Amino acid sequence: MTQAPDLPAWAAILTALFILLGAGITLIGALGLLRLRTFYERVHAPTLGTTLGTLFIVLSSITCFSALQSRFVAHELLILLFVTVTTPVSLMLLARSALSRDRIEGKDSVPPVV
Repeated sequence: MTQAPDLPAWAAILTALFILLGAGITLIGALGLLRLRTFYERVHAPTLGTTLGTLFIVLSSITCFSALQSRFVAHELLILLFVTVTTPVSLMLLARSALSRDRIEGKDSVPPVV
């Protein structure tokens, strides 16, 4: 069962705009993953796309359900908080483990330990 007919036009347009914007930004991040050459370049693009894309998807969800329920619905902000916190942390852990592995293997392209 869908509640889409009950959604006001302004909320439907705003929800669709936020969804398309979030999906587009996430797609750009995914394309950056394919386009960039090294691991250290690749790990950065999807992280930004995921964080900003999630922001717009959460905004669309808040807009849609706040309009349907006639009150502000904010529990989606927890999703945004968790994704915003965990995505950069996982990026940092992946990059540090790759850097450590590359240093152990003695690769020349790795910066020295400071």
